[in-house]
Amino acid sequence: MHASGTATQADRWIGRGEALARLGVKAQTLYAYVSRGRIAARPDPDDPRRSLYAVADVVRLSGDEPEADIGQWLPPPEASDAPDIEIRSSVSLSAGRRLFYRGLDAVQLAETATLEDVARLMWDARSGNPFVEVRPRVGTMPGHSARGRLFSALARRAEEDAEFKARPAETLRIECARVLDEAVDAVAGPGPRLFLHQRLARAWKVREPDAHLVRRALVLAADNGLDAPALAARAAAAGGASPAGAALAGLATLAGTGTIVELARESAWVVAVRRQAVDAARRAHEAGALPGFGDSAWSGGDPRAAALLAVADLPQDLARAMREGQEMTGRPPTFGLALVAVARRLELPRDAAADLLMIGRLAGLLAHVLDQTTNGSPIRARLRYVGPEPGAN
Repeated sequence: MHASGTATQADRWIGRGEALARLGVKAQTLYAYVSRGRIAARPDPDDPRRSLYAVADVVRLSGDEPEADIGQWLPPPEASDAPDIEIRSSVSLSAGRRLFYRGLDAVQLAETATLEDVARLMWDARSGNPFVEVRPRVGTMPGHSARGRLFSALARRAEEDAEFKARPAETLRIECARVLDEAVDAVAGPGPRLFLHQRLARAWKVREPDAHLVRRALVLAADNGLDAPALAARAAAAGGASPAGAALAGLATLAGTGTIVELARESAWVVAVRRQAVDAARRAHEAGALPGFGDSAWSGGDPRAAALLAVADLPQDLARAMREGQEMTGRPPTFGLALVAVARRLELPRDAAADLLMIGRLAGLLAHVLDQTTNGSPIRARLRYVGPEPGAN
């Protein structure tokens, strides 16, 4: 149904293609207009996965003369106190007791895939290899810890790309490959151009037969659905941040979550187990300090933890503590505890479990950034002020 006359222009809406054509901009710019409130958007009633854009706002920004027959007439959306917080993602999905990266089982991928393989999959680059275009960057990053150097590398790239401009998806994938490559170099240091997990294993002096554990851990850590770090990365990308800047927002969010705090507690418990293994799990359970068992997001147990522990070949004392902990709590180990156990099994640095998680998640966060930039729906949220009224104090 169409309406005539400019009086009803506020009730008319057009699809993304027509909006882009009339504005003469890229999709990223259109989404930025929406996120900044310059163009109103609403779900398409015929396909909720798509958005429609207000004709009046598009006409105002394009400078075109309004036309009576532009767009579809729709009744005004129903008023609601709740903002639209639906985020559409094609990156990963948890279903039942399985985690899928773009439709492929993450546990099965971890059997043979490298982090580069999974990045290409999650970045929807299966027809090409963006890592082919990557060249090593000369120079080391400052920082006493691996995490500090990782954040410094991302901050440097974010500063260099501060005036980020819209680019084709293929170019963005190459940019993401460079970001991930430089991040791993920041953690591992310079060296031969091996696979990403091999560079880390070499830096950590992991025996070659055990390097597959580093590879599996990185692949399994790549994504965990739409959690706070992924949302932070997507929001930054929707606001116009470069891939490095948006990924840095996601990793900074991850660093502040309870996940990292819990990793530290799990690591301390594993160290205690290694020092005095007899009844270590039981004593910790009785003291109410047995971390790492049970995850509310996985009622039947995290499949990533089970897959990693199944091939970890843990020493007898640690394997026994794991079994006792599961028997006493009635809950399986978390993925975080599995990362910690593997880190101790390989005798990695103290914070290596968190480093593995962050480097793996970086590939997934870059996938969310790409997905949001190229195909994502606008992120609409509303900040409601609830503080003192002006002049009240």
